Amino acid sequence: MESKKKLDLLALSSIPLVMTLGNSMLIPVLPQLEKELNITGFQSSLIITVYSIIAILCIPIAGYLSDRIGRKNILIPSLIIAGIGGLICGFASIYGSNAYIFVIVGRIVQGIGAAGAFPVVIPTVGDLYEDDDQITKGLGLIETSNTFGKVLSPILGALFAAWIWFIPFFSIPVFSILSILLIVVFVKVPPKKGEEAEQSIKEFVHEVVIVLGKEKKWIFGIFIIGIISMFTLFGFLYYLSTRLEQAYGINGVMKGLYLAVPLLFLCLTSYITGKVIGKSKEKMKWVIVFGSLMTSVAFLPLIFTEGKWVILSIFSIAGIGMGAALPCLDALITEGIEKEHRGTITSIYSSMRFTGVALGPPIVALIEPLSTFIIFIVLSLFSSLVGMLFIKVPETPPQAVSTKKA
Repeated sequence: MESKKKLDLLALSSIPLVMTLGNSMLIPVLPQLEKELNITGFQSSLIITVYSIIAILCIPIAGYLSDRIGRKNILIPSLIIAGIGGLICGFASIYGSNAYIFVIVGRIVQGIGAAGAFPVVIPTVGDLYEDDDQITKGLGLIETSNTFGKVLSPILGALFAAWIWFIPFFSIPVFSILSILLIVVFVKVPPKKGEEAEQSIKEFVHEVVIVLGKEKKWIFGIFIIGIISMFTLFGFLYYLSTRLEQAYGINGVMKGLYLAVPLLFLCLTSYITGKVIGKSKEKMKWVIVFGSLMTSVAFLPLIFTEGKWVILSIFSIAGIGMGAALPCLDALITEGIEKEHRGTITSIYSSMRFTGVALGPPIVALIEPLSTFIIFIVLSLFSSLVGMLFIKVPETPPQAVSTKKA
């Protein structure tokens, strides 16, 4: 990887870390928030859900704008907005007479910021490098940072809340400021060509429709696998968190440490995959296929037996499968799209992932454990089949989907 761009990449890696911390570290704190804000369990779940829903709605807009006015012009304001959302939540918790309502407002604002932060990172990495191998390695590091944030989140959330219960809200603007400083100082995105900005919205939408229609099988295949991967990941994290507390009496920081185990395997696998996969799109396809199949097979024993260490072991194996697939999904969707549409298409992909995040916990909460495992097995197997049948990207020469006339 070009040494002069390593700092750019490390600075960009801070964004998924910050965005993940800003959301996931509230999950272990929700029971405490229910007591402090005098709200129900359903109301506390909305603190997480509204963040994801708003992000889903706003991500395509952020992607479009990043293609039109530049990546950094979206990244930095989005981090500022996310920090403001955290401040609203924090001050509402201290001074608000209707604290819960303003916490929800703050989370909506934070979701708007998140929509323009992490999803725009993926096309930015694609802009930094010309070589597909470098893009793949960079996206592997981004995915690793995202997962590492999930590893840290339950631990940091529990530690902050043990100090003062509303500190997790105030930590969000602090993390955002640190990320902004790194982006301003280190990230040097290549300038956009002037003619791209002259395109009307109507013309742009028309071209995006052409892009989606031209290679729709592999693009929508990646969208489907992205939804299923995030649904499975956040669904089993919710299940594991609930099971550890209700069946084994494990909570607080100790529960965060248990949750971190399968995520560490996912994180390490994402990093290794990004390093070794190279530029072979055919190889990426089969890593996705076998990674999804591995996840499906890993859940099979839970139909017949269950125990704390059995669950942790099985979830860790499933995490390896997901950790191998995720960087390949990022790389295929980024390298297969021309730069002028990369922000929009990858942002739609990010919306799909957020959809999985939003659906996983509430669906798992409503069904029995056996049904949960069967759903995980079937969906992961379906992901493997989708990857095998529909992801068909030319191996050589690597060619992005284009709408330009010959």
